[in-house]
Amino acid sequence: MNEYQHLTHEFQPICHKGSQILILGTFPSVRSREQHFYYGHPRNRFWNVLAAITNRPVPTDIPQKKQFLEDCRIAVWDVIQSCEIVGSSDSSIRNVVPADIASLLAQAPIKAIFGNGSKACELYGKYANTSRPIHKLPSTSPANAAWSLERLCEAWGAAILPFLS
Repeated sequence: MNEYQHLTHEFQPICHKGSQILILGTFPSVRSREQHFYYGHPRNRFWNVLAAITNRPVPTDIPQKKQFLEDCRIAVWDVIQSCEIVGSSDSSIRNVVPADIASLLAQAPIKAIFGNGSKACELYGKYANTSRPIHKLPSTSPANAAWSLERLCEAWGAAILPFLS
């Protein structure tokens, strides 16, 4: 039975003083909520894509993922602080309370903001408390089966790497 749940984001953004790009998702998936960390579904290609484009090993646990993001100067967060959602379905999101992205941007020299998929960009445009533009990346979600890992790496690398000095 698919029922709406009112949920609040339960883990902090990952941002370091040297972070140069910010990658925003929508709201944590069921698996990410269980793990209390970003992109926790084993078939989500987020970590594989970032590892491939930065020529680094794929991080496998939360401490490695945090260190990976710091070493790569990448900040990660979600557009939504709380909402009603069915499971992990972005299309079911309603009654949104946005995250305070402006306060995060004040913590690091973020050069560019990227949305992991169309929905993240749509919600950012509707709710973000900043006038900074967002660049749309193809979603790394397993639901985006039309994009192979190779295509994702090409698109993400072309978009992100110019901003990482």
